[in-house]
Amino acid sequence: MNAFNLKNVVRGGLVPALVLFALSAFAASKGSLQLQHPTNVGGKELGTGNYTVQWDGTGDQVDLKVYQGKKEVASTSAHVVKMDRPASYDQTVISRGDGGSSSLAEIRFRGKNFALRVAGEGGSSSSGASAQ
Repeated sequence: MNAFNLKNVVRGGLVPALVLFALSAFAASKGSLQLQHPTNVGGKELGTGNYTVQWDGTGDQVDLKVYQGKKEVASTSAHVVKMDRPASYDQTVISRGDGGSSSLAEIRFRGKNFALRVAGEGGSSSSGASAQ
């Protein structure tokens, strides 16, 4: 009897486990975003409130989508940047324009050692547990 029988491997769950792993590698990631002031995200002005963000991509370049409930309200590209240590709390970094306008520059997630830096934006101020 052959110790390595392909039928047993398939029945044993190795193939389904590999398929599940491959699918999860391409799944989008999610987080939350709270804005305390009207903020521009990807060319759209978002009002004060709670939003869900979802990003998808490979490497350090991702597509970022912002949802209010189930409705997509903004999208842009972002870079995944490594941080020296995990964030202590959710943070949003806002870039202030000359006219006082605010643009989303970066999102940091509690317990994660990476941030999402919104393409084309630079950050100048940040907020704590309740993001700006």
